[in-house]
Amino acid sequence: MILYITLCIEFFKIGLFAVGGGLATVPFLFDLIDKYHWFTKDMLANMIAVSESTPGAMGVNMATYVGFHTTGSIIGAIITTLSLVAPSIIIITIIAHYLQKFKANPLVQYAFYGIRPVVCALIASVGLNLFITTIFQNHFSMFNLIPFLLFIILFFLSNRFKKLHPIFIIIISAILGILLCL
Repeated sequence: MILYITLCIEFFKIGLFAVGGGLATVPFLFDLIDKYHWFTKDMLANMIAVSESTPGAMGVNMATYVGFHTTGSIIGAIITTLSLVAPSIIIITIIAHYLQKFKANPLVQYAFYGIRPVVCALIASVGLNLFITTIFQNHFSMFNLIPFLLFIILFFLSNRFKKLHPIFIIIISAILGILLCL
């Protein structure tokens, strides 16, 4: 019972403070690794990959996975998912009620403008943490050349050929991961 309450509180906090979408939840999930040891960094990297490539919101997919993995039950998955989305529902309901009065207010516009760099920093932090986890696999002395080369090649291709559909890149990455046993 205490585990369910802890999951509820932690994911409510994540939902409340992770502004900017699913990738913004990842730094909070890294903190959960250190705080509760519910999953490992490698598991988080896999969660992100699966959550990005499956339908639905990335943060919701990861919350559902963590809830199910941690408790071993569908109830745990439901609790974490609802806890993650509850702050958004509450805040959007309040904002929708008052937005018409305040949307032209310069302070509100400045607040939204000020949030942008924070979201950018959170997403950059996620990218850096995932890069380090993938390339070094938690051992800074062991450099994995194949994932690094794949990253460089796919990064180059996605920037060189702007019209490549993301699904194509995901499929190619999945096939290479399977073939190379990554």
